[in-house]
Amino acid sequence: MRRVQWVLQVAMMAVATSACATATVAQVSPDAVTPVVVQDSVRDTTTTPTLADEAPAFVLTPKNVRLEVSVKARRLLVIAGEDTLRRAPVSVSSGRDFRYAGQTWRFATPRGRLVIRGKRTDPVWVPPDWHYAEVAHQHRLKLARLARARALKNGDRLLVRDSVVGVMRKGDTAFLALPIGEHVVFDSTLFIPPVSTLNRRLHNELGDYALDLGDGYMLHGTSDQRTIGTDATHGCIRLADGDLAWLYTYVPVGVAVVVR
Repeated sequence: MRRVQWVLQVAMMAVATSACATATVAQVSPDAVTPVVVQDSVRDTTTTPTLADEAPAFVLTPKNVRLEVSVKARRLLVIAGEDTLRRAPVSVSSGRDFRYAGQTWRFATPRGRLVIRGKRTDPVWVPPDWHYAEVAHQHRLKLARLARARALKNGDRLLVRDSVVGVMRKGDTAFLALPIGEHVVFDSTLFIPPVSTLNRRLHNELGDYALDLGDGYMLHGTSDQRTIGTDATHGCIRLADGDLAWLYTYVPVGVAVVVR
């Protein structure tokens, strides 16, 4: 049996620090024979404000604050009255249509008035079907949903047991669990795992926090900070780590999010 699997890899971005050097020149008389000495002194400018340093001057509530997101400018504002408390670059949707295997998906960030319905730490992503369709399209695979046990061309069976996708060899009753975190590919077909399986749970894709906006849309982070400020999402709004941590810490559930 030939089996092809692609391992999901998580890329992490490191934050670089820098220092600014200044030069001090020793003063000498015109007649002095001692050479001028130049000494370098390093001044540390890398101090990063903490969340406590950036705390708002008052407690934010759904009545005194709102978030505004400009899809065109790819920017999020935290507004209290006429004051802007924080500005943050964001990633928004591409606005494109994607067609594959007889299905069509439109990737658009919802416009209008939304509300933060909940907040989560270490969120786990349950990929929609379009995620598997994109992978199948990229690798020129057929796409099928694993709703029940499937017979493979070599006589093996693909099935789910104890919330894990696995294989049962031809003529054998032993269940061989497939690695969680890898795509399930057999017979040139990518199988979409059932939503209830552990194979449909992806970790470290949404950053450290997520603020739920309903209908599967979120304010969340990303494993690739380079995408912040681009139109790289499928509908959600991505933020850089520091901005996301600030929102999670200080913006409560119930706050309105106006997307224009």
